[in-house]
Amino acid sequence: MTKILLLSDTHSHIDATILKYVKQADEVWHAGDIGDLKVTDAIKALKPLRAVYGNIDNAEIRKEFPENNRFMCEDVDVWITHIGGYPNKYNPKIKSDMYANPPKLFICGHSHILKVMPDKKLNLLHMNPGAIGLHGFHKVRTMLRFVIDGDKIKDLEVVELKR
Repeated sequence: MTKILLLSDTHSHIDATILKYVKQADEVWHAGDIGDLKVTDAIKALKPLRAVYGNIDNAEIRKEFPENNRFMCEDVDVWITHIGGYPNKYNPKIKSDMYANPPKLFICGHSHILKVMPDKKLNLLHMNPGAIGLHGFHKVRTMLRFVIDGDKIKDLEVVELKR
């Protein structure tokens, strides 16, 4: 059983409240727009981190993190990218790979809109944790917590923080 904290779009912001949730997780996954390596350094000081770079991220961040991160967490095939789209509207850059070899869990950020939805055609779960940073149009800062237990994704919880 692996407890995951999923966040995105920090835009250089990290604070004690986010770090409180980091400490409660087994792993932290960041879906891009990190903004500053101080964010990922603070997370990595506490827990294992898997991350991708986003469209606002500079060359230093792009050197440390990939555009796409595909891995197994227990028995769940996970794919994280920043600009991924959502079911029936995937980013054209990844669409053919998605259809040829879909993961069980597809994660992206970018939109600042929290969204969790199944893709019945590809038999996967799509997650976007919204944005936890202070910059952007979102009114509420959000992240997701969930558990991966073997091949099951369960105990999903939305964490909302004030701006």
